[in-house]
Amino acid sequence: MTRAEARERNRRALLDAALQVVSRDGYRARLEEIAERAGLTTGAIYSLFGSKNGLVVALVADYQRPHYEEIEQAVPAGLALLEAVDAFARYYRRSCDAPDAPSRLSLQITLLDMALHDPDLGSRLAESVRSQENHLIALFTGRTQDGSTVTPHQARRLVTALRALFVGLGQGVPLGLAPDADEQYFADAARALASGMARVDDETDAS
Repeated sequence: MTRAEARERNRRALLDAALQVVSRDGYRARLEEIAERAGLTTGAIYSLFGSKNGLVVALVADYQRPHYEEIEQAVPAGLALLEAVDAFARYYRRSCDAPDAPSRLSLQITLLDMALHDPDLGSRLAESVRSQENHLIALFTGRTQDGSTVTPHQARRLVTALRALFVGLGQGVPLGLAPDADEQYFADAARALASGMARVDDETDAS
């Protein structure tokens, strides 16, 4: 095994161990237990990630990456904006019924709690999420809506709003707070939001 392969193996082992420990213990997660589960030392954590916060940020990026890749596959090129938003909304709603949905929600809440306890971690997590969201911004930029083309600025505003909508609904579904929020509900809400934001942008540009 080459040095690069060993490094990647250790990185993977630490991320897998961190997911287990952080999901359970949140900000109380101990580096010693993470390293032990991975069969490594805490020195490996500092060498690969720099700090506990660096490990958590890397964990979030690693955990979210497949999610964004699946979205890109679920929203094909060539669709107009509202059709793309519809496909995105339906994908998100289906993910609420996935076997790992409860664990994803639990991790989401745990990370929020950790961010509130540690402003530096919160800032770094926000930066990481924004970086991941660039994939979504690129996904919507250039699509057509009412005869115009969506700009990167409009796509960024839309992604921020869709994230807020889907996070809220995504928490409500498993908690029983949105019993009627099926795929069509998600799609209708997302389409209405996207249409409304396009009108607001048009009015702002015209003033």
